[in-house]
Amino acid sequence: MIELLDLFISFVKVGSFSFGGAYSLIPLIEKECVQNNHWLTHDEFLKVLGMVEVFPGAISIKFATYTGFKVGGVLGAVVANLGNLIMPATIIMLAAYFMTAFEKNDYVMKAFRGIKYAVIGMIVALIYQYAVRNFEDWKGIIFMLVGFGLIFAFKLHPAYVVIISGILALVLL
Repeated sequence: MIELLDLFISFVKVGSFSFGGAYSLIPLIEKECVQNNHWLTHDEFLKVLGMVEVFPGAISIKFATYTGFKVGGVLGAVVANLGNLIMPATIIMLAAYFMTAFEKNDYVMKAFRGIKYAVIGMIVALIYQYAVRNFEDWKGIIFMLVGFGLIFAFKLHPAYVVIISGILALVLL
């Protein structure tokens, strides 16, 4: 029962500070799942990160499901996901209700801009850490550059980049 409560609280933290989208959550999830609670090893976290990037859906939901299931089975997965969703859902409902007041409040808009820039910094730091840990040879760097080029230069949909990378990996790796 304590583990389920810990799962809920940890994923409430993740959901509460999920500013900036999916990739801003990864450092928070790593802190809760690897460092604070030791539900996942660092290597397992990276493997799960690779796995959640392949499957469709929100990263935090997939991490909550994986970690919750590992710790407490189906009930653990449900509890972790409830924790993950409760704050963002509550905040969005409140924001929708008060939207007109937020749009005109300079302090709120400045705070959101500051959060946005901090999230960009977190994402850049995460990309650096992820790249350093995962590029064992030149092939990984080529895949990264091809993925970047397909999205940045050719504006290819990310789903196509994933499919192309998977097919190329079967042939080249």
